[in-house]
Amino acid sequence: MPKVTMTVNGMAVSGEVEGRTLLSDFLRDDLGLTGTHVGCDTSQCGACVVHLDGAPVKACSVFALDAEGAKVTTIEGMANPDGSLGVIQKAFQDHHGLQCGFCTPGMVMSAAALLKENRKPTEAEIRAYLDGNICRCTGYHNIVKAVLAASGQDVSRIAAE
Repeated sequence: MPKVTMTVNGMAVSGEVEGRTLLSDFLRDDLGLTGTHVGCDTSQCGACVVHLDGAPVKACSVFALDAEGAKVTTIEGMANPDGSLGVIQKAFQDHHGLQCGFCTPGMVMSAAALLKENRKPTEAEIRAYLDGNICRCTGYHNIVKAVLAASGQDVSRIAAE
């Protein structure tokens, strides 16, 4: 079997994988990083979003071998060095941007990519950017509030639903 080597959450990792092994499966099954969720296996739900060389990708649509030499960041890599919740994760907690939590890793990773591109997005920009992430529980309202809060914006202007 071919060997793949990459940096995941700042640590060099490698493993033998079949050519058809998805990045999501490598992260979960080989590395034990189960925060990357697989919800659909069809690239529809966004629960598996990770950052590949700084860009958000759906890990269920990337072969592990295609990440050879890449830098991958997962939801586990979003925490502070002391293990406490990172800014975006804390905003999701504080503003009830999660319910069952299944979509949350992908939402946080997508939100991080958005905030890297646009430090002060509008409500409409957040909703448009998160269009590729499906949440079946929250109705998105509190997710939008969490992203606004993580960007340092006032969330009180967002009407309660």
